[in-house]
Amino acid sequence: MKPPAAAIAALLEGRNADPFALLGAHSGPGGTFARTWIPGAETVEAQALDGRMLGTLALVDPAGLFEGTIAGAPQPLRYRARGRGAEWWVTDPYSFGPVLGPIDDVLMAEGTHRRLHDKLGAHPIEHDGVRGTHFAVWAPNARRVAVVGDFNDWDPRRHAMRRRGDTGVFEIFLPDIAPGVAYKYHLIGADGVEQPLKADPFAFAAELRPATASLVTGPPHHEWGDQDHRAAWAAVDPRRVPLSIYEVHAGSWDRDENGWFLTWDALADRLIPYVVAMGFTHIEFLPISEHPYDPSWGYQTTGLYAPSARFGDHEGFARFVDGAHRAGVGVILDWVPAHFPTDAHGLARFDGTALYEHEDPRLGFHPDWNTAIYNFGRREVASFLVANALFWAERYHVDALRVDAVASMLYRDYSRKAGEWIPNREGGRENWEAVDFLREVNRALYGAHPGVFTIAEESTAWPGVSQPALKEAPRTNLGFGFKWNMGWMHDLLQYMARDAVHRRHHHDAVTFGLMYAFSENFVLPLSHDEVVHGKGSLLTKMSGDDWQQFANLRAFLAMMWGYPGKKLLFMGQEFAQRREWSEERALDWHLLQSAAHDGVRKLVRDLNRLYRDCPALHARDCEPEGFEWLVADDAANSVFVWLRKAPGAAPVAVICNMTPVARVPYRVPLPHDGRWCEILNSDAHDYWGSGLGNLGGVVARDGAAEVSLPPLATIMLEYRA
Repeated sequence: MKPPAAAIAALLEGRNADPFALLGAHSGPGGTFARTWIPGAETVEAQALDGRMLGTLALVDPAGLFEGTIAGAPQPLRYRARGRGAEWWVTDPYSFGPVLGPIDDVLMAEGTHRRLHDKLGAHPIEHDGVRGTHFAVWAPNARRVAVVGDFNDWDPRRHAMRRRGDTGVFEIFLPDIAPGVAYKYHLIGADGVEQPLKADPFAFAAELRPATASLVTGPPHHEWGDQDHRAAWAAVDPRRVPLSIYEVHAGSWDRDENGWFLTWDALADRLIPYVVAMGFTHIEFLPISEHPYDPSWGYQTTGLYAPSARFGDHEGFARFVDGAHRAGVGVILDWVPAHFPTDAHGLARFDGTALYEHEDPRLGFHPDWNTAIYNFGRREVASFLVANALFWAERYHVDALRVDAVASMLYRDYSRKAGEWIPNREGGRENWEAVDFLREVNRALYGAHPGVFTIAEESTAWPGVSQPALKEAPRTNLGFGFKWNMGWMHDLLQYMARDAVHRRHHHDAVTFGLMYAFSENFVLPLSHDEVVHGKGSLLTKMSGDDWQQFANLRAFLAMMWGYPGKKLLFMGQEFAQRREWSEERALDWHLLQSAAHDGVRKLVRDLNRLYRDCPALHARDCEPEGFEWLVADDAANSVFVWLRKAPGAAPVAVICNMTPVARVPYRVPLPHDGRWCEILNSDAHDYWGSGLGNLGGVVARDGAAEVSLPPLATIMLEYRA
């Protein structure tokens, strides 16, 4: 039966929502009927995939619409087209059946599909014996969706997609489309309004900004050699092993000779050996997912599944991670489910409606960042994000995810005034949908990937951030492995900024943190946020003249490495970068020619070595049995002394003198009589200090020892009996 002329007109004008009903091969009373649209063709012959001639189609519209009866049953077809003296072959996408199946439909509808990245997006496959690419996208409120790219001159009329029932998923298999092709989705909203071309939410690669198209990629081909690394981490409790994190912005750690970003391979050649030499256990990257705006540092991502094109091909990131693992270094990614930018090609109003975000800006808009907020209560959105967390652990073998801005997710009134937010059903400020989402992310990751852990950047007193999110546990338990200790960071930086003469009046800035140090599994963060936007560098935050600033910084870093909690230091601070960080330039590596700056680097290297080699300094970082105050109340001298300990390990006394006055001698209570070796002195000559110390150690008698305390310094003494 010939379709109405209006349907054909809608097809050729790009308005028909069901092109599979008109195009392809269909059974009819007169046999199999075929229809195809090949602009520019003058004649078209239909063939089976094995080359058998099935019939000639007639031109029925000058726009290039051909139709006619062919031999055989409906089957995938290939056409030989001729026109204007040229000849070419076209494999008909509308003659192929769907790729997705009913199980996919059910799981996607439930929001329980944990392998969405295998089903949605662009996947080169073989379908019905033909190589090509399967495209699938979720756009439930769209009237019509088409895939556009170089292969169809970005013409949205050409490759409209098949809608899969009530799931809201559109799909199409395009024969002969290979990896490397650029594409986007063209959507018509339910109101008939054409949307901006959209990048694929599940794209595995994208064009280099300012271009924004997605790229078809082949199956991952990297052959991993990190089995020993992954097995080792799967066999340990990360709370009880050394965890010293070097936080890196991949675009500004260093640059090439032209001032451009290093590729992943170049970064591997330079960064991994440096991190190994410095003794860090992990590299934590600021977000590397595709993002349009460099000054966002990656925190406003438009391509959650795509490593940024700034650093070369996406497989390069796999090579980097594998290289780091083979060198014994873990890789942590900053992951951003808290918000997303409103760029026209991104997720914002994806199908013409608030699909990934909330319609009401009181629920779905961040005033601080001018970004949208995911609708965590929508099962398809939560599934999109959970699948993404699993994707990075599976596809790229990342060791951990550090989740950004968790506090902004937990509270509906975050950074909002009265009337600018909507209470929950109980009238409270908690965002229970976000809570449930975070719990599900952690359950999914810990359940599927032993050895992988998560870290929350959470700045409030929310209870149970790093407590297991078991079904029977309190709903407030979020299930993270660790939480950033923001209180420690703020208190200690304020303390170190004070002139030493005033520190006696703020002694509790140091001691107070031990009141809650074991309420969560903490990471002590000196992150990028503290050295940007006018905050200066760590060095310039220290009080005093230039010598005192260096001494204060060394004393502070040694105190940090002796304090309970895992460690995180942002790049450049390990050699006392003077300028505050900017994403526009590389670090000031020339400073290492200075003995003062190189002295700080050597100190951090040695601190990492001690932290790794002394179980007392790491094995009970998250448990109160690993800490004991020895001197907590000497505010007059601004001296702090505590003991770090672990079962079966030699205890280590950490002694901090936070004034420029040497204390010689200073009586320190110690729990064991005998020799205590000085294993670290931040005032050593090698670190550009004054060199005052204890000639290798002290001897404790009757529960105490006379110790020489250098000015503005931290020393560590290990018991040797």
